[in-house]
Amino acid sequence: MEEIKGVILCASSAYEEKYYLNPDFERLPAGVKEELQILCVLYTADVGGILTLHFDEEGNLLFHVTAKEEDFLFDEIGSVLKIKQIQSEKQELLEGLEMYYKAVFLHQNVI
Repeated sequence: MEEIKGVILCASSAYEEKYYLNPDFERLPAGVKEELQILCVLYTADVGGILTLHFDEEGNLLFHVTAKEEDFLFDEIGSVLKIKQIQSEKQELLEGLEMYYKAVFLHQNVI
């Protein structure tokens, strides 16, 4: 499995039926944390595999998807389409998270 570089925001696993939010992001508003959890859990329930949202060195929010090699139910095409749908429908949320990360963690002037 390939290594994720950067800071993990959250992850969801269809295999373990678990959701993880990095404790460094506990100060996010409750509504944002809830929206992230719903987004991740619905993705893995629909497509399968493991979804990880993480920030790269520049503060860009990236989607990383992995699936077990023996998981023949994982929908690779559906995965790509679902991520594009999420990026379109949740654009404001995702951009806000990038701004938050750049301001709080990278100490960049985002205004």
